[in-house]
Amino acid sequence: MSGTEGQGARPVLTRVRAEWVDHYGHMNLAHYVTVFDLQTDVLWPVLNLGPGFRARGLGTFAGENWVAHKREVVLDDPLSAESEVLAHDEKRLLLRHRLFHAEGGWESARCELLYLCVDLTARRVTTWPEDVRAAFAAAPPGPPPERLALRRP
Repeated sequence: MSGTEGQGARPVLTRVRAEWVDHYGHMNLAHYVTVFDLQTDVLWPVLNLGPGFRARGLGTFAGENWVAHKREVVLDDPLSAESEVLAHDEKRLLLRHRLFHAEGGWESARCELLYLCVDLTARRVTTWPEDVRAAFAAAPPGPPPERLALRRP
């Protein structure tokens, strides 16, 4: 799920698409969230949150996110990402995704996301199943969050 900065070539998650590029010639801020969402789709099965989770009538809703931009990416740049579980409790999961230039290895942006476990029938927050919490606990721990927290102070 995570690795080290500057390690060189990384697996490509996607490339910067023409429709993502703004009038400044770089990827528009809204599409960083799109790419982070693509990384979430890659991570979910690792944390038992993929199709089997939805088949149980459960889902994840993002309650909050924070994005920090480090270095711009431009049309057709290859992008890769890594994820870290920062914290979790009975109903919440706090993650960090880091976006990299897949060939250069440098970090372009990072995103912290707070997810909630949701009963899709009732459309209400509920508790994570035990197997999902075990997958969270088994994930290598990331460093402390930079901006978000499981609970507001």
